[in-house]
Order: sequence, then structure tokens, then C-alpha cells
Amino acid sequence: MQQGNSVTHQMMGYDRASMFSPDGRLFQVEYAKKTVKQGTAVLGMVCSDGVLLVADRRVLDRLIVSQTVEKIFQVDDHISAAACGIMSDGRILIEKSQLLAQQHKVTYDEPIDVRSLVKDICNTKQSFTQYGGARPFGVSLLYAGIDDKPRLFMSDPTGVHWEYRANAIGEYEDELKEILLKEYKETMTVEEGLKLGVGALKSVLGKEFSVERLDGSYIKSNEKKFHRITKEGFKKILRK
Repeated sequence: MQQGNSVTHQMMGYDRASMFSPDGRLFQVEYAKKTVKQGTAVLGMVCSDGVLLVADRRVLDRLIVSQTVEKIFQVDDHISAAACGIMSDGRILIEKSQLLAQQHKVTYDEPIDVRSLVKDICNTKQSFTQYGGARPFGVSLLYAGIDDKPRLFMSDPTGVHWEYRANAIGEYEDELKEILLKEYKETMTVEEGLKLGVGALKSVLGKEFSVERLDGSYIKSNEKKFHRITKEGFKKILRK
């Protein structure tokens, strides 16, 4: 019995710290990934004329002013980002992204490229998976921006990043990806992509769907300028 308790306490040690277990797992990182799965859904798409993000910003308290609940943020004129998971963690990383973009513009007199920004944020996220006394960031981020072409990157709690043509994270991730796999086309315009994105969220949310829950943005290649989608904008998309 004592031996069993000893093994349990030993495993709890691996469970509570960012250290490898005997079978090569980082439990804290695995828990962070599960946290992201519980976050409200976000999807992004690279289109023929730009890039977009659409998110569910579920508001559970009717007394909250829904417009103050943000899932999508402007990082720079040509970059937006959406967070999924622990939003306080996401806010810290978004603010760091904004600062990096500003510093790059002041130092080099040109906008930062999307991949460089994502790599810097991923370095920060990865460092929190290897130090004692620190926990991983419980958030995944979708970065949408324009360099020489529209780009979409996803960064998970481990600090890994990949570039996508279209992707979804958070709640209903699998269902949204299935819709994207069937219906997404690289030749889509931003307007067509927004219609697909809103339709996909409407499909997975069912009776819970509401325009009030939507947050969205797009950046067109010819402008390289961040645009947030208003409630009226979403209603117009639903009417098409």
C-alpha cells in the first residue's frame, strides 16, 4: 500500500511541474492543450484577395456589454490575431505582439513580417514549458496578416507554429475543420470566405447561434489595413 502511495505522489510531481514523466510526457503542456479545446471557436482563412478571422465570443452573463468581449485583436495595420483558451494569457501575448510590431516599425522603418512576429511569440511560449515554477500559456493563437501575400499562422501552447490556408481552433474544432475541408477553396474572395466562416459557426452552434456572439476581421491584400466586422456587417453577410 505504501509503495502504491509513493508511486502516486511521484506521478503527481510530474503532473504539477514542467518536467518530463518517465514515459516522455509533459503533463502541464497536455493540460494547456485541453484548455484550448474548451475555449470558444475561432477560424481563419486565406483568400484570393486577403485573409480573415471569425470567432465565437460567447457571453454567458446577460449584464455584460457584449461589444467589450473581444476574441480578435488588431496587432498592426497588416496583422490581426485571435486567442482561444485562457483569454488573460492571450491578452498578455497579444500585447507583446503589438509591442514587437511597434518596435520593429520604429527600428527598421517598415512593417514586421507575420512569420517573424509569430516566431518571437512562439519563443516566449516555448520558454514557459521548460522552467520550474512556470506553467505553459494556456492559449492557442491564430495570426492573420499580409506580407507579400496573405498568411495564416497557428501557434499552440507548446510554442510550435504552422502556416495554414484555413484552420479552426477551440470548441467544435473538429466539426469546423470538416466543414473547411469540404467547402473551403483558395480562390474564394474575402466576402465568400466570411460567408463560409459565419455559416460554419451557425452550423455548429445551432440554436445557440446569434449575431451578438460573433467577432470578426479581415485584411485585404491591396490595402494591408485591419477592418473589424460590425454587427450590421455580420447581418449583411447572413442575408447574402
